[in-house]
Amino acid sequence: MNALRVDLLSREYPPHVYGGAGVHVAELAAVLRPHADVRVRCFDGPRSPEDEAGGVTGYDVPATLARANPALGTLGVDLAMADDVAGADVVHSHTWYANMAGHLGGLLHGVPHVVTAHSLEPLRPWKAEQLGGGYALSSWAERTAYLGAAGIIAVSAGMRADILRVYPELDPDTVHVVHNGIDLTGWRRPPADDAGAEQVVRARGIDPDRPAVVFVGRITRQKGLPYLLRAAAELPPEVQLVLCAGAPDTPEIMAEVRGLVTDLRERRGGGGDAGVVWIEEMLPRHELVAVLAASTVFVCPSVYEPLGIVNLEAMAVGLPVVGTATGGIPEVVDDGVTGVLVPIAQSDDGTGTPLDPDRFVADLAAALTGVVSDPVRATEMGAAGRRRAEEHFAWSAIAERTMAVYRHVLGA
Repeated sequence: MNALRVDLLSREYPPHVYGGAGVHVAELAAVLRPHADVRVRCFDGPRSPEDEAGGVTGYDVPATLARANPALGTLGVDLAMADDVAGADVVHSHTWYANMAGHLGGLLHGVPHVVTAHSLEPLRPWKAEQLGGGYALSSWAERTAYLGAAGIIAVSAGMRADILRVYPELDPDTVHVVHNGIDLTGWRRPPADDAGAEQVVRARGIDPDRPAVVFVGRITRQKGLPYLLRAAAELPPEVQLVLCAGAPDTPEIMAEVRGLVTDLRERRGGGGDAGVVWIEEMLPRHELVAVLAASTVFVCPSVYEPLGIVNLEAMAVGLPVVGTATGGIPEVVDDGVTGVLVPIAQSDDGTGTPLDPDRFVADLAAALTGVVSDPVRATEMGAAGRRRAEEHFAWSAIAERTMAVYRHVLGA
């Protein structure tokens, strides 16, 4: 019997990865290959001969749409993908960027379409700042694909609840929970005497002998970075703030963050003693692991986060996580055991905006100060986080659960 052929459709795939969805697809493709004939179709142009030989096809935006609204360029790529999935047994799309490719490809070739929900467009209205009228197109594409999908994978129970709330027409039996996973081998604390890791950290301007709070994420409304920058003003002066933050959605949010960083540095005395390190480029994994390992606590101040792969990565390296009690974060962070959950009352208008932003900022500052000021407790929480990552988020189990969804939709 021939292996099941699965075509994974994604905006991101290495080496062009900008967020958690790209990490997820790369890891998922790797763990599915022992079970299926996996083909990956992604954006950002043709891949290397080695990748193409391994079943990866990259697509460029059609030249005639190169200057159009980015949403139209996305749909142009989707049309090419939809044509090329001929021969697949299942098409599996990730994020709205590839959802329409999966929807149209499934209809065209008569195969089931599975969607993994990493986020929902109606719960990210700030994207209108980025896409303009294209946000209406992205929302239409997502809705159409979800309502037509044979199966939907939610990356957390919180995400599943959001899907059924936003799209109440869906049959709940078609929405399955399969958590994101973590590569436990690739995300591991380096040995204490690893001179190379210390060299990486010092070269980035981080003092490994000082306690540090570290943030990793894109500069987008959902990640809550402006709230963190306000909370950081209340941290003890010896505590460093390390920001691995880039890929801004818009020039406006980049300007806002840059202004807040400047203000924070001035409030903390300015110059090198301010203890605010901002790394804007995306770090190679070994460098990011070194930065995480040199820190005391990881912070995830998101106002919208279906799960948060970055939290799993930090836990795998042995860091406690201080995160907002929203979305799928409480399914990852065991409050008081692997970190601290920060309460938040949020607007129900789709933005996730804190109803009392000053209270949220104060609670975030207090939680961070509590963990970073107790290194013994922080170490214990970090060790518990590593154990939780090993026990609940290993990719081997996630591969089996994903294959079960494929078998379900094919049987249906």
